[in-house]
Amino acid sequence: MLRLSFVILGLLAAPGLVLAEAGSLFSGSTMAVARGGVIPVRGTVFTAPRSSLFIGRAEMGLFADPPAHEPVYDDASYQGVGGADAVHIRHLIGQAESRRDGYDAVQHGARIKPAKQPTKMTLGEIYQWIEDTPGQPHAIGRYQFIPKTLLRVARKIGALPDQRFSPQLQDRLADVLLAEAGLHEFRAGKLSRVSFMNNLAKIWAGLPTSSGRSYYDGYAGNKASMTWARFDAEMARVEPG
Repeated sequence: MLRLSFVILGLLAAPGLVLAEAGSLFSGSTMAVARGGVIPVRGTVFTAPRSSLFIGRAEMGLFADPPAHEPVYDDASYQGVGGADAVHIRHLIGQAESRRDGYDAVQHGARIKPAKQPTKMTLGEIYQWIEDTPGQPHAIGRYQFIPKTLLRVARKIGALPDQRFSPQLQDRLADVLLAEAGLHEFRAGKLSRVSFMNNLAKIWAGLPTSSGRSYYDGYAGNKASMTWARFDAEMARVEPG
């Protein structure tokens, strides 16, 4: 198996890199753009992953990742996201996605787990684990990042492969997704609480939409792990005003 080098993975942080929509994480073809690859293998090039992360179970007991969703506010700045409201929202997401293992959670459908706890791994080691274990889900960490999302948001904040997948880094990566869901607009009173909550549910399948069901309900066995009543009550605590 070709080992990923930190030099190649450092391209994730390179500004101005021309990227394209990804259909799969890795490709053995000579041009990953045609196959939808995200990480270069055998001289391939990077393509841009789209956001998507959640816990999923496919039919017949198999596990699968859902289709990628488009960020609602793709150009939203992740600067200034931190705050008591963001901490509270991240806690809710952790309750819905990784209640037992938190920052060291690994999708339970992954047959081959990482050799170390996620928080003791670097991003590069996680990327290598993904490459070395094809054909299984790879959602990882408190926020259950799937590969395409992890690569995309890591590049967005300039995180390099030698950085440890620490709780602090995981929170920073999650803040990118909070901004893309409309946290800044919610804080400014330009986005309603319900609309913001529905945007969050499009990212994390453990959260319910206003229908009471997961946005991915029925897809690969997904369902909300939190009631709408609880989600709404908790979000009311951070609503501006």
